[in-house]
Amino acid sequence: MNLLAIDTAADRFSVALASPGGVSSGIDTWLFEADAGLRHSELILDSIDILFKMAALKPESLDGVICMGGPGSFTGLRIGFSTAKGLALSLGIPLAAIPTLDCMVWPFYSLPGIIVPVLDAKKQAFFCALYRDGKRLCPDMDAPPDAIARIITGSLLPQPENEWQNEVLLVGPGAKMLHEKMGTDTLRAGIDLRWGNAETLLLMAQETDIFVNSEKNLSIGPEYIRKSDAEISGTKSLRQGPGDRKDL
Repeated sequence: MNLLAIDTAADRFSVALASPGGVSSGIDTWLFEADAGLRHSELILDSIDILFKMAALKPESLDGVICMGGPGSFTGLRIGFSTAKGLALSLGIPLAAIPTLDCMVWPFYSLPGIIVPVLDAKKQAFFCALYRDGKRLCPDMDAPPDAIARIITGSLLPQPENEWQNEVLLVGPGAKMLHEKMGTDTLRAGIDLRWGNAETLLLMAQETDIFVNSEKNLSIGPEYIRKSDAEISGTKSLRQGPGDRKDL
C-alpha cells in the first residue's frame, strides 16, 4: 500500500510516505521533518508535495492516510486532521488516527519495566500514560508532576521477580523536563527525543489492522483531554453572565 503519515502533535513536525519497493519487494520510505513551532500550516502541504515528487508518485496513488490522534497541540492536531481528511475525502481512501502516546511508546515496547511517553502540556502539566509489556496501565493523563509521580509509584509491582520489572523509563520530548520537575533519581529520564513520529505511524499502520475499522471514516477527530483556552474563557463568560464580563 502507498501510505501517507502526518504528525503535527508537537513542535517537531513530520510527514512520511511509504510505497512498495518494486522488484526488491521491500518498502521505500520518504521523510520530511522540522522543528515547526507554530508553523505546521505553512509546512504541511509543501512538504507532502515534496515527498510525492521524491517518490515519483501522484496523490491519486495513495491507498490510505494516517495522522496523530492526540493528545498534543490543539492547533497542530487540527491542522493534521484537516489535511488528512481533505486527502481522504478527495481521493476516496481510508483515514486512520493513532493515539499520540501509543505512537510515541511503540519503539520501546520491547524494553522491560514501565515506559512513560511524555509531552509538555504547558501550564505546569504533562500529557503522558504508563505502559508495561506493550499494554496500557492507565488512560491518557493531563497532570502535574507530583500527581504523575504518585501514579507511577502506585503502578510498581510489590514483589517483582527482578529489579528490571520496576524500572521506569520516561521517553519523548517532555521526558527530561518532567524528570527534572519530579525531582527524583529513581526514574530514568530516557532520551529527550527530538525526532518526529511520522515513520512510527507508518510502521504501526503496516504492522496492525488500523484500517479495518477505519474505512473512509471521516467522522473521527482529535482527542482533546483538556479544553482549549478559548473554550475555558467561553465557559466562564456563560457562567458569569453578561453583567460580570468586566471581571474576566
